[in-house]
Amino acid sequence: MSDQAPPVDEMRYEQLAQEALRGVMRAALERVLAEGLPGAHHFYITFKTRAVGVSVAPDILAKYPEEMTVVLQHQYDDLRVEPERFSVKLRFGGMPKSLVIPYSAITRFYDPSVQFLLQFEDPQLLDEVEDEPTPPQDMPPISDGPKVVSLDQFRKK
Repeated sequence: MSDQAPPVDEMRYEQLAQEALRGVMRAALERVLAEGLPGAHHFYITFKTRAVGVSVAPDILAKYPEEMTVVLQHQYDDLRVEPERFSVKLRFGGMPKSLVIPYSAITRFYDPSVQFLLQFEDPQLLDEVEDEPTPPQDMPPISDGPKVVSLDQFRKK
């Protein structure tokens, strides 16, 4: 047995990968802003409603106190894409309501027209996992082995 401590990922590759994939989502939204949704593309975006920087109407927050999914397809207005967040106006019960969603609050980005899915870990959870001896019940166990991120799972076959 070795007396050396396991190596510490001071580069924080997992977090860097998450940020890069959030950039893919932001680029898709920027393209929609510039050109509109092409073909059958549309997005299901799931986010934490109480995350820092999220702005939703109180009645929506009451209905979705933890997480909600919005759909960008036919009926949306005032899409704005910024470096750290996007905002959009959607109709809820026929009433237009504005949402401001930081990319860091998003947990899933899905385009069902091409079966493209991105799932994100909460950056705070990534920090906590490094410090906790056992993961929470709802998270899969984390191995001590090297982390390999394969982009093959995101490629259309």
